[in-house]
Amino acid sequence: MASSPSRLLAALATRRLVCDGGMGTQLMLAGLEQGASGEAWNLTHPERVLEIQKRYVDAGADCIITNTFGGSRLMLQRHGVADDVVAINQAAVRIAREAFGDKEGFVLGDIGPLGAILEPYGDLPFDTAVEVITEQAKALVDAGVDAIILETQTGKEEIQAGLAGAKAAGAPCIICSFAYDLSADKTFYKTMMGFGPEDAAEFCEENGADIIALNCGTGMDMPGAASVAEIYQDTVDLPVMIQPNAGLPVLENMKAVYKQPPEETAAKVPDALEAGASIIGSCCGSTPDHTRAIRAQVDVWNATH
Repeated sequence: MASSPSRLLAALATRRLVCDGGMGTQLMLAGLEQGASGEAWNLTHPERVLEIQKRYVDAGADCIITNTFGGSRLMLQRHGVADDVVAINQAAVRIAREAFGDKEGFVLGDIGPLGAILEPYGDLPFDTAVEVITEQAKALVDAGVDAIILETQTGKEEIQAGLAGAKAAGAPCIICSFAYDLSADKTFYKTMMGFGPEDAAEFCEENGADIIALNCGTGMDMPGAASVAEIYQDTVDLPVMIQPNAGLPVLENMKAVYKQPPEETAAKVPDALEAGASIIGSCCGSTPDHTRAIRAQVDVWNATH
């Protein structure tokens, strides 16, 4: 567990919070070219990143996730900007903090998958993974994040490396977020590496996580997120965070497109809150309008509970 008291955990003891929504699609809409580094924009186009995050704050987000999902040295080297790893991550924290203006808000430092499979299944040594994650986490922590969020995780080895790296960097709070896929018969969720919600939650609690979460995944809409939140609640004593997609994707021109309108996504928020979700955001296909609709439901809950 984090050694110093966490602002985020203190807030969760008193109310449910709202997190922001999709970032990748928003960056594309702002002009990011397919295949380019959205993280590099923290240095080259900070005003565009700020504009997106301000819209989420205006829509009612209590938590903003930094624009650093692919901000590790391993991911940045694909774009030739690995030497800017510290600058990119620290700029992201400043931008997210600025988006809140004088409002109280929580900045969650985002660390996504490393883009390589760890030994024994792949070629990336565990120690190298820890080193790479520690470097990114330290840049985020030094810039003042309220938590580190290890996002879109699928396997035990990488989440273990993530927890070790976040702890080594002195993270005030660590969130472990998994991407689950719905089984073909639509009866259960598992990660790509075969990790179920019970196993994931137990493993993260045993290894010092502060919050257990989910984001993204095939078939992960708000009702699905509510069902996994309930499993989390039944399995461990950690607060739960969910970031489901804007409904289920439809295929258009060979691309997955999410079309669920905000009010439809938000209609199932009470179920997710009832299931124990303490922080609710959204993922693929979501916009500030989805955040606004989720905010309205969470406000009703906070006022009546």
